[in-house]
Parts: sequence; structure tokens; C-alpha cells
Amino acid sequence: MTLFTADEEKRIGDAISAAESKTSGEILAVVADHSDSYLYMPVLVASLVALLVPWPFIYFTWHPVQWIYLIQLLVFAAIVAALLLGNNRLWFVPASVKRMNAHRRAMEQFVVQNLHTTEGHTGIMIFVSLAEHYAEIVADKAIHAKVPEGTWQVIVDQLTKDLANDEPAKGFITAIESCGAHLAKHFPPGSRNANELPNHLIVLR
Repeated sequence: MTLFTADEEKRIGDAISAAESKTSGEILAVVADHSDSYLYMPVLVASLVALLVPWPFIYFTWHPVQWIYLIQLLVFAAIVAALLLGNNRLWFVPASVKRMNAHRRAMEQFVVQNLHTTEGHTGIMIFVSLAEHYAEIVADKAIHAKVPEGTWQVIVDQLTKDLANDEPAKGFITAIESCGAHLAKHFPPGSRNANELPNHLIVLR
């Protein structure tokens, strides 16, 4: 995945450092190419289509059953091959399933990246899953207690708009600055303002 240039990743890292200098909170930015392989979808779609293939041949032609079976196998193989290319299989995945998988991976990353272990529980993660066109901000419990949840949706809406406009770096930087402003308001720098999490964009392949 080459969504960001080296310069853009540096700018995102600098934005995180600048935002964290004004707060005792921690900000993490994570972008995933996808949140699930969806490898079951090509087989599922191909199987359903292949089951329907024999009926026209049975009722309207006199082809031998061996030929009908061969056509059925060829249709199955062709559909599987086509849906394995790129992200074609995502066309058949319900939006609710894609959202569920992306949200699940966001929750996993919140734990994997140790956001839940920050001092004072003031960690926040900006998460994007590209294949699912999904963005989410996950905040630890201390932040939830002070910042209304609707606050994050406004930031997410702007982030998804920037992503749709092919401006991912701008979107992340704006989201980081907005999250940093809210953290600075409720969690100003303390005497022990240790940097507990990496200040760079984490890219998941």
C-alpha cells in the first residue's frame, strides 16, 4: 500500500508530536489496507451462480450431462478467478459486514497498540480501513467521561470527506489537530508528560 509518500508520513508524525506537546494524552494514527480478506465471498458467489447454470441447458438443450457439468465447473472457476482480482469481491459484501469487520479490527488495534495501558487512560486512536471505506476514532475511558461521543463523529466525517477527495494526508493531519485540541482542553500537559506511544502513522498491510 502506497497511499502516503514518505514526506506525507513525516508530516503526519510531526502533527502527532505537535498535538501531544499540548496535552498529557496520547494520539495514535493507524491505517489498514483492509480489515478482512473476504476470501469466502468468491466461492460463495461462484457456487450460487454455478448452481443455476445447468437449468437452462437441461430444459432448453440436448447437451449431454457431461458437457453441462463441464460448463458448470468452468463458470465456477471463472467467477472465483474474477472475484479474487483486486478488491472485486468487496462488491458482494454487505455494507453492514464491512463495517462490522472494520470496527472489530479497530478494537483489536486499540489493544494491540497498547492504547488501553496509557497512564490516566487518555489514549485516542484515529483508525482508517481503506477497502471498507471506514474511519473511526476510539478513545479510552477517561476521555469518554469528558468528551461527548458526537464530537468524534464530526472529525470522522471530515476525515472521510478528505479521503474521498483523495487527500488522505490532509485528512489525517486535520483529524490529529482536532483531536489534539480536545485533549488539550480536558487533559493539559502534566509534570510527567511521557511519550508512551509512537508518533508516526502505523500502516497495516
